[in-house]
Amino acid sequence: MARVTDGTEQKTCMEIMLPIQDALEILKGKWKLPIIVSLSFGSKRFRELAREIPKITDKVLSKELKELETNLLITRTVHDTFPPTVEYEITEHGLSLEKVIMAMKDWGLEHRKKVTAS
Repeated sequence: MARVTDGTEQKTCMEIMLPIQDALEILKGKWKLPIIVSLSFGSKRFRELAREIPKITDKVLSKELKELETNLLITRTVHDTFPPTVEYEITEHGLSLEKVIMAMKDWGLEHRKKVTAS
């Protein structure tokens, strides 16, 4: 990729990479994408997420949920019940990642075909 244009002007490497680095910083790690994908199917309680995402510890799940909430990708709702119940839900901003996630899935499938065919 020698030159990248957006149709009207040539972009420098840093103009392209800065927003990509921002996105990668927010989504980095082993667990954030599985949490986002899980919540894209509907709101869930902590325990439901822990069961749905194999091998994630409670400590790590809690930390990742807090980071996703800080970045406005999910919301945390505490229901006034006894005992209190907490529910997590993906936000509209979080749902905006759908095209990115599906593009990554498609690329991953194609990549797997290429490397296993070699």
